[in-house]
Amino acid sequence: MVEEGLGDALGQSDADVRFEWGPTGAAHGTPSAGCLVVVDVLSFTTSVTVCVSRGMTVIPHRWGDPDVARFAAEHDAQLAVRRREVSAERPWSLSPAVLSTAPITPRLVMPSPNGSTVAAAAADTGTTVVAACLRNARSVAEWLLAHKYAISARPALVVAAGERWPDGSLRPALEDALGAGAVLHHLQESGCTLSVEAAGVAALFGGTPEVTAAVQSCGSARQLVKAGYPADVEVAAQLDTDRSVPVLTNGAFAAL
Repeated sequence: MVEEGLGDALGQSDADVRFEWGPTGAAHGTPSAGCLVVVDVLSFTTSVTVCVSRGMTVIPHRWGDPDVARFAAEHDAQLAVRRREVSAERPWSLSPAVLSTAPITPRLVMPSPNGSTVAAAAADTGTTVVAACLRNARSVAEWLLAHKYAISARPALVVAAGERWPDGSLRPALEDALGAGAVLHHLQESGCTLSVEAAGVAALFGGTPEVTAAVQSCGSARQLVKAGYPADVEVAAQLDTDRSVPVLTNGAFAAL
């Protein structure tokens, strides 16, 4: 609990590269950031990266909206459904493995309770929003540097989306910490100034000898495997295999 009036102390404003957790952390840090990097390894940002690499655009949307089908229709887009609801008529879901082979559609609305919710909330702030995961971490870091982010005039905020406990509270997730840490590690190696929070997450990534194995063994991965989706874990755990950098443009993630 933070006393009223002391919130600015949490802003990491002394650093060009910052780190936060979840929707609340993103909302707190976005106003002063030039770029928001969203990380949701299992599975939103991995799925976005897979889609964008295949030439699709992805519209993020908040989770649990009963009018999401109408929203998709109004935006001339298909709708990604829950994994267990995939059918011949609705072949798109939050599964990166399914999206790797699903029919290509120009526009896809993709709700999720974590990464998509963070991205959708940031869409109207004027902040540049990028989707990162383990698959494209190095490419995202290189894109940030090439576009003059992660400097004092245009700081970068990396947000690990995390997961949810049954009561709805944030569950910090190892896979998202490692995905965020991968981006932060590359920025640190390039000479960027990281907040102590960001540096700590970069050190977590750098000090994990088998990142892919760690992701495959974490709680979120075990949950997906138990539910029957081991291929999603395999796709998401791959490190630096994708050059795509999804950037939120006019409300949709596309490769820029």
